[in-house]
Formats: sequence, C-alpha cells, structure tokens
Amino acid sequence: MPVTDEPHVIGPVWAPSRRDGVFLVLAGVFITHALLGEILGGKLVRVGDWIMSVGVVPWPVVFVSTDLVNEYFGPRAVRRLTLLTIGLIAYAFVVIYACIAVPVADISPVDQDSFVRVLGQSMWIIVGSVIAFAASQLVDVFVFTRLRAKTGGRLLWARAVGSTVVAQLVDTFLINAIAFGLPGKITAAAVVELSITNYAYKFLIAIATLPLIYLGHGIVDRYLAGGEKR
Repeated sequence: MPVTDEPHVIGPVWAPSRRDGVFLVLAGVFITHALLGEILGGKLVRVGDWIMSVGVVPWPVVFVSTDLVNEYFGPRAVRRLTLLTIGLIAYAFVVIYACIAVPVADISPVDQDSFVRVLGQSMWIIVGSVIAFAASQLVDVFVFTRLRAKTGGRLLWARAVGSTVVAQLVDTFLINAIAFGLPGKITAAAVVELSITNYAYKFLIAIATLPLIYLGHGIVDRYLAGGEKR
C-alpha cells in the first residue's frame, strides 16, 4: 500500500453545507450568551433608579438567536438547542464548584473568598436560572410559531418582538421568584419591583434589537442564496 502523510479517517469526511454552517454559528452564539448570562448574573447594577442583574447584558442576544434558529430551522431545533444548553449550563456549574473546592495557593492573585463570592452562586439562583431559561424558551418558540402562522410568514417584526417580550416576561418573574423570593432573600413586593424594573429594561432592549433580527435575517438569506447559485 502507498504511504501517505494524510491522517487515517474512518467513515466519510463531514463537509458541512451552508445551512449547517449557519446553524453552527447561531448555536454557538446562543450557547455562549446563555452561559455568560448565567455566570455573570450574580452582579447587580444600578441604571438610573433601576437595580438589575448584569446578566441582562448578554441575554437579549439569546432571544435574537432563538428567533433566527426558529425562523430557519424550526421549533424542534430550538427545543433541542435549549436542552443542550441547559445540560451545558449544569455542567459548567459542576466544573465551577469543583474548581471552588480546589485549595487556593498562597501566591494566587485571587483569594478564595473573592473567587467564591463571584462564581459561587447559590443553588437557588442556579435552579431559578435553569427553570426560567427552559420555560421562557418554550414560550418564545410557541408564540413565535403561532404569530408566524397567523401572519402567513409576513411581519417579521411582529413575531420577533412579540415572542421575545412574552418570553422575557416569563423569564424575569420566574428567576426572581425562585432565586430570591422562595429562599426568603427579599420580600414578595421586592420580587415584583425587581422583576418589573428588569423586564422594563428587557422590553426596551427587545425593541432596540429588532434591527439585529432584520440584519441577521438579511445576512442568512444572502448567504444561503449564494450557495444555491453555485
């Protein structure tokens, strides 16, 4: 047999199509921002008179990518991607807690208390985040699909904004109720107040990110059309 320098490959080599490439990019963006939202969520920030989690910064991109995945690959793809992301979030927190358990060295620039304070979120926050994420994604898919059917595939802005604002309403109230209300960290009135301020921000961001939906839609359409012409 002739000797070659090429590595031995068992089975066919995967040559992703343009649709596969689009899904991989959208899935990567979706998973990355969902993980960032969960890991960064323990920091509270003040915006004017509002107090909110800094996790709301990466989170709008999750809903934008959700809508794009739903638009091009359907609700089944969103549900599978959501389940995968939930598993990865859970795995990420297992790794984080394992790293917390490792003793810190004397020369470490980050001491153990600071490391735990930043990354060691309470179990209630983790549980609340995962439940809220799963529920909001299911709601987003349902509303997006129903609005697309009602409008006959027209009015992209209606299904994009409509599904996002409803899903974020569910996400915001669920996570605050489970993470802060159930363990008694804040009162029920404070949960409602915190949820309203967080949701108001998310609502405004949902409107502001609408151009991103159209931009992403246009980029994907042109990219897929370019593949069909070749």
